[in-house]
Amino acid sequence: METARSSDDDIEPTAADDDAGDGAPAPPPRPGWRRWVMDTRPLRHRPFRRLWSSTTITAIGSQLTAVAVPKQIYDITGSSAWVGYASFAGLLPLVVFALWGGVVADRMDRRTLMLITNVGIAVTSLLFWAQSFAGLDSVAVLMVLLAAQQGFFGMNSPARNASVARLVPADELPAAGALQSTVAQTGMILGPLLAGALIPVLGLPTLYLIDAVALCVTLWAVWRLPAMPPLTEGATGGARRGGWRDVADGFRYIATHRILLMSFLADIIAMVFGMPRALFPQLASHTYAPWGEGFALGLLFAAIPLGAVAGGLLSGTFSRARRHGLMVIAAVVAWGVAITGFGLSLNLWWAVAFLALAGVADMVSMVFRGTILQAAATDDMRGRMQGVFTVVVAGGPRIADLLHGTAGSLLGARAAVAAGGLLVAVSTLGLAVAVPAFRRYTP
Repeated sequence: METARSSDDDIEPTAADDDAGDGAPAPPPRPGWRRWVMDTRPLRHRPFRRLWSSTTITAIGSQLTAVAVPKQIYDITGSSAWVGYASFAGLLPLVVFALWGGVVADRMDRRTLMLITNVGIAVTSLLFWAQSFAGLDSVAVLMVLLAAQQGFFGMNSPARNASVARLVPADELPAAGALQSTVAQTGMILGPLLAGALIPVLGLPTLYLIDAVALCVTLWAVWRLPAMPPLTEGATGGARRGGWRDVADGFRYIATHRILLMSFLADIIAMVFGMPRALFPQLASHTYAPWGEGFALGLLFAAIPLGAVAGGLLSGTFSRARRHGLMVIAAVVAWGVAITGFGLSLNLWWAVAFLALAGVADMVSMVFRGTILQAAATDDMRGRMQGVFTVVVAGGPRIADLLHGTAGSLLGARAAVAAGGLLVAVSTLGLAVAVPAFRRYTP
């Protein structure tokens, strides 16, 4: 197993770096136009650069599979219902293994866990290719493979995210979060577009194969990371357990640390009440039909990730802020206001503009919520916090789909969207008033 190299860039930040408190001086502003654009300081550290490059490689490849699976299921069944069933088939293992994976990430070397789970993801991608190439046309096989891959992803994600605080200094965590989030959002835009262009030319099997090859490159990048064993003896000793009692310990940890609890609640409020994607088809079909239903639908789905990427590219404007709790509150309120504006918009271009602004706000929220999880949690709890984070990110929008779909049927799509956005803003301001420690939080 490769150990950490001796160059300065490969040395992990020390505990003193991680524990830097309120007295730590703010980093000096960058001169001229550079203060506005993405802060790339974390890329100076070779281990983080390797982790980030592996994310970059798979950001688009994973989206190819994310498009290919529902496309293949629809081609087999001709039913959108089966596409929905397959999505839920992957949700349960994602939730279960993300929570358990967070425990394991706190009990063993995180690099080793990433290697194991990346091998599992790569193998399932190869199996996706094999079944498609062989023409099995079996929905059951696809759902089993999807469930397995989501389980491996659930195990991988906490270890990957919890590793960031071991690879960059504490004052660069927001910038590191912006770099990773921007890549992920870019993949969400380019991946589906590339899949749509390649399917008629290369076919579905090749999309799966491209993803598998990209994952092999990711394995090489993760292999080159330094070892990241638990920092405390207690965490190492706990490797013999790693059971659901440890998952419960993680939830108790959240309940007793108000800053962490508030960061999760802010995200739940934003996503559950304010993610209106389930109503995009209805809005495209009725409210924005004069612009063309297909054209409008594509713009609506692309607007939020486009705004998030724009926010990431200009993250130098906010990544050095010190009041992390206040930044989360402001971003979630801005998300709610933008979603309300979207719900009130009769013009498609105004609607897209408001959704893009919501995407910018979402990027800011992601950066600082992620930083709070890295900085406010101890290293022996970071894996579990990231496991819960994965569950919230995966589950919140799915609950929102159910709530918005129901509310849209009862109130109408525009009213449901506007009401949800307003509820996000009011609820978040209520949290800020109720828990002043959160809005004053500075790492």
